[in-house]
Amino acid sequence: MRLVVSTASDGACTANLLASRIRSYLCRIAADQAVPITYQALAKALDLSPPNTIHQLTVALEYLIEADTAAARPLIAALVISKARHGLPAPGFFDCARRVGRFDGDPSGSEDPAFYAAEFKKAVEFWRAAAEDL
Repeated sequence: MRLVVSTASDGACTANLLASRIRSYLCRIAADQAVPITYQALAKALDLSPPNTIHQLTVALEYLIEADTAAARPLIAALVISKARHGLPAPGFFDCARRVGRFDGDPSGSEDPAFYAAEFKKAVEFWRAAAEDL
C-alpha cells in the first residue's frame, strides 16, 4: 500500500493513517532490535512513494509526538534518526518536542544529545513492552 500526501485537505487524514503504520513498524523495531532507523530506511520499509517521502514521514512523526505527549507516553518518534546527524533525529524532532512541552532544552542544540538518549531509552523500554502486549 502506497500513501502520498497530496493536498492540504487530505493531509491530516493521510498523516494519521501513516502515523498508525509508523507506530506499528516502530513497535516491532523496539521489540526486535532496539536500534534506531533512519528516515530513509523507514520510508523504504513503508514503501512510501515520492515526492516528498521524508516530508510525509516528518508530518506523521510530529503527529505521533503530539499523540504520545497527550497520552503521557515516551516518544516513539525517538526511534527515527537522521543519517546526516550522527545518530540524532532531525532538528524538527526537537522543535516539535519543545513545542509540545516535552523538551525545554536550549534551541542551540547543545542539550539535544542528552535529551535524545534519555527519550530513546524510555521509548524502547515502553514500546517493547507495548509490542509484547499486542
